[in-house]
Amino acid sequence: MNPRRRRSAAFLVVGTLTALALFAGLTALGLWQVQRIHWKHALVAQIESRVGAAPVPAPKMANEGDAYRRVIAQGRFLHDRAVLVQASTARGAGYWVMTPLAADGFTLLVNRGFVPPEQKARYDRLQGVVRVTGLIRMSEPGGGFLRANDAAQSRWYSRDVAAIAQAQRLKGLIAPYFIDAEGSGGYSFPIGGLTVLTFSDNHLGYAITWFVLAAMVAAAYIRVMIEERRARRT
Repeated sequence: MNPRRRRSAAFLVVGTLTALALFAGLTALGLWQVQRIHWKHALVAQIESRVGAAPVPAPKMANEGDAYRRVIAQGRFLHDRAVLVQASTARGAGYWVMTPLAADGFTLLVNRGFVPPEQKARYDRLQGVVRVTGLIRMSEPGGGFLRANDAAQSRWYSRDVAAIAQAQRLKGLIAPYFIDAEGSGGYSFPIGGLTVLTFSDNHLGYAITWFVLAAMVAAAYIRVMIEERRARRT
């Protein structure tokens, strides 16, 4: 049997550098997913504490750090400026009823809840001064998956606060977030309290995948080096 042919020095250098780059990159991706695990667990704990807290007055401004904070707002609904946003919920497909609430010194959008298609023109329209309790949610600009919002045709696939405010000609200070209203416990539409508070956590699986691939690269490189060493001895 002919001895295994030795590889050139250039091949070994390029192979070593490639293996190092792959190993480093895959390991970095695995470590990033480990960081994401800790971030996701901290986020879930924070959201759970906020959801269960007593509501505070709705602010005029908010940012990502305020997401899912429980707030209370008082004002009058502007039902003639409401829009329906397509929704897929535990109750099936239908619409979110996004209604502006004229509060003290500013206007904010309230997701009053879900209505099925057959109820989209017959949901309750509360009159007079109302108090709304719910969770701060940040704007969803652009649209849904592969579907852009079309204000001209009143086709909404995401709860884009700025776009809805512009399309409905809301004046004055507009809060950059919306409120997911809590459920009233009744059976009338719209049905509130359908905020999804479960979050996918696949980061551990992703981390294991990246670490396994890094180990496979290392094992393949070690095997090549062992074979090369044997070839040089013969």
